Amino acid sequence: MNAFLQELRTLRWDDHRYYHQSRINQSLHFVSALSFLAAYALLFVDPPLAAIVGWCVSMVTRQSGHFFFEPRGFDRVNQVSDEYKEAVKVGYNMQRKTVLLAVWLLIPLMLWIEPALFGLIEPAQGFTGFVHDVGSAWLMLAATGLAFRVVQLWKQDRLRTGLIWLVKILTDPFHDIALYHKAPLRLLRGELIDPMPHVRHPS
Repeated sequence: MNAFLQELRTLRWDDHRYYHQSRINQSLHFVSALSFLAAYALLFVDPPLAAIVGWCVSMVTRQSGHFFFEPRGFDRVNQVSDEYKEAVKVGYNMQRKTVLLAVWLLIPLMLWIEPALFGLIEPAQGFTGFVHDVGSAWLMLAATGLAFRVVQLWKQDRLRTGLIWLVKILTDPFHDIALYHKAPLRLLRGELIDPMPHVRHPS
C-alpha cells in the first residue's frame, strides 16, 4: 500500500509540475474540480445529467486550460522539452485528448442522424429524450475512456500502473481543490504563470 501511494504521489507531482504552470489553467482546474464534485453527486440521482455536467462544464474548463493557456515548447522549470513530456505522460497526452474530445463531439451528431444507433437503442422521443441519450452515451464514453487507458497501461507496463492512474483521475477533483484554490486570487493579482520555486531547476 505504501508503494502504491508513493507512486500515486509521484504521478500527481509530475502532472502538476509538467502540465499546470499557467495560473489560468490552475484556476480553470479549480472550477472543473468543483463541477466534477457536482457531477459525482448527480451520478446517484441522474447519471445522464451527471455526464452532461462532467463533459460540458468540467471537461471543457479543464481541457481548455491545457489547450489554450498552458505554455508549450521547452519547459525551463523542469529543463525538458514538450516532446519529452508528451512521450512520458502516463494518462491522456494532448494527442490522446484530441481523439477523445473528437469522439465526444461526434456522439451528439451521430445520435441526431441515427437516433436508434442502427437498432441498438430505442429512438429518443423529443428533445429531452435526445439530451438523455446523449448524456447516457457520454457516460459510456467516460467509462470506456478510463477502461481503455487502464488496459493500455497494463499492456505497456503493468496493471498497477493503470490502477494508480485510475485512482488519480477519479480523485483529481479533491486534490485540485486543495492544490489550486488560491490560483484565482493570484491570477487576479496579475500572476499569469506559477513561478514554481519548489520545482525549478538551477539554470
